[in-house]
Amino acid sequence: MPTDSPGNPDFDISVLPDEFIKRLQAIVPASHFRQVVDSFFVEKQTTFRLNSLVRSRQETLAELSDRGFDYELIGWLKDREGEPFACMIDRKFREQLTHSDLAESGQIYLQNLSSMLPPWILQAGPEDKVLDLAAAPGGKTIHLAEQMYNSGQLSAVEAIRQRMFRLQANLKRCGVANCKTYLTDGRTVGMKTPERFDKVLLDAPCSSESRFRGDDQESWSTWSLRKLRETSRKQLGLLKAAIHAAKIGGEILYCTCSFAPEENEQVVHKALKQFEDAIELVPITIPIANAHPGLVSFEDNLFASELSHCCRILPDSTMDAFFLARLVKKKRTRRE
Repeated sequence: MPTDSPGNPDFDISVLPDEFIKRLQAIVPASHFRQVVDSFFVEKQTTFRLNSLVRSRQETLAELSDRGFDYELIGWLKDREGEPFACMIDRKFREQLTHSDLAESGQIYLQNLSSMLPPWILQAGPEDKVLDLAAAPGGKTIHLAEQMYNSGQLSAVEAIRQRMFRLQANLKRCGVANCKTYLTDGRTVGMKTPERFDKVLLDAPCSSESRFRGDDQESWSTWSLRKLRETSRKQLGLLKAAIHAAKIGGEILYCTCSFAPEENEQVVHKALKQFEDAIELVPITIPIANAHPGLVSFEDNLFASELSHCCRILPDSTMDAFFLARLVKKKRTRRE
């Protein structure tokens, strides 16, 4: 690590796993390394989405002002009509906002800005058939329903029963009426519903490296290279199912909250090799300074040059680390 790198020298990165830090230095540009490390030690600003399925955004913003919440609209995150839908307030208000009736009624949904990106990129419409392949706890599913104006067909899949209960409760609380939920292993969905969906969102279960906290050893206690490899195999199975489930011309958005190339570029690279010209990786453009292209190599692994079309969000004091890949299906992938 360069000795002249910016950041807070009081943050002791040695508390994090040595192997994780070593890998991070190979993944993150040197100019941003200290910013990324600092993000494990700071409490991020509080961000939330305005949910128009429950109350109009204008009414909710007026209520926030009446209650003394000094919010800031996120100008670059806009819906298809060009209206901002996300807000930020100082972190000191997080607890108060979390337990407010605005949150409990579903008027607002507390969520990191990075987690708002997948639906924002997909832009589901009211005529679409949409699949959320690993849906719990439901923040992105709710966002998709809002984009669809509670119309169209929205299917949400979750494999774990307790997480399914939480998903269903969140959908109900936030006014979602166009969604059917399915308790099943997402890896089977491609066989059950081939070539059916216009848009498929796969926020894949991952190692959650972006949620490591410098003051919470429990947050990385189960992390290991072996677990990364195991998770990667599950992610590839889910991505294959997502591709099979998409219609010709349909879009698949694959994302994780991990830094690990094994869970990100490598998974997409393997899918590109298997499906060849049946899928195409298309560029993602996000107008913020901490959005960077995907890696085309890591350690001894070379990835397809198209992997630079992916997007890595480098964490800062507001946003979590995130990886996003956008695929378009060009040909059928399953035969009757």
